[in-house]
Amino acid sequence: MLGWQYQQSTPTVQCIVEEALTRITKLERKDLLLVGAGRTDAGVHAWGQVAHFITPFNYDNLKGVHKALNGLLPSDIRVREISSTVPEFHARFSVKSKIYHYKIYNDTIMDPFHRNYAYHSIYKLNVATMRDAARHFVGKHDFSAFANTSRNDRVPNPVKNIFHFNVNEMGPLVQLEVEGSGFLYRQVRNMVALLLQVGREAVPPDIVPRILGSRDRKELAKYSLSVPPHGLCLLVVKYNEEHLGLPPGGPETSFGRNHSISKCKLPSF
Repeated sequence: MLGWQYQQSTPTVQCIVEEALTRITKLERKDLLLVGAGRTDAGVHAWGQVAHFITPFNYDNLKGVHKALNGLLPSDIRVREISSTVPEFHARFSVKSKIYHYKIYNDTIMDPFHRNYAYHSIYKLNVATMRDAARHFVGKHDFSAFANTSRNDRVPNPVKNIFHFNVNEMGPLVQLEVEGSGFLYRQVRNMVALLLQVGREAVPPDIVPRILGSRDRKELAKYSLSVPPHGLCLLVVKYNEEHLGLPPGGPETSFGRNHSISKCKLPSF
């Protein structure tokens, strides 16, 4: 799958979800106006992706739509929850923050059960120095040095607010968790790549503020390359609470056959 964003020539998550929705609703793609919370790259996972679409009619019950939708989707794409929403809600513009995880399997031999979800680093990482370096990312900064050139014409604001950046060690698994107001193209993977170099003790933790201050992507390239996408997962999208209410008289939210899935916590992601 080549990421979320719609492309005419290749299958993406948005393309496949839209195809299923057009069959269920009998509406055209231009009428559905499906919008995702963010554009995940090819190979990046998304446990917490959120999207909205529009219909000119209301549903009395969403369970049937939910069942039909998952029945049409391939086995590697699933809708965990479907709900009606107030007009003010927008999957992208109502976002307050996003949480990403990047997993690194730090051992000589790669665990085959993690091969699709974690980057394999055979070098023993100094997790304590990685934590020291990650703290420099917290706060409001210009992240121009950590952004690749975007493939669209939009010029995003390079100033982002990072609320926390944790580095957790769970046996051979090192899990990096970052929450921010938003992220530039490839920003998370570029931050992780530099932290890997810190963990390998190739560069000191205070390299982070120096590269941030340069606001130059070429400066980062002197010290690290990007890491592969399969270790990255969009875990949670947080929204403006005022936009999360259910419309009066609307149908109940559908959580699929197993209601408890909405409360499921997966610390390994």
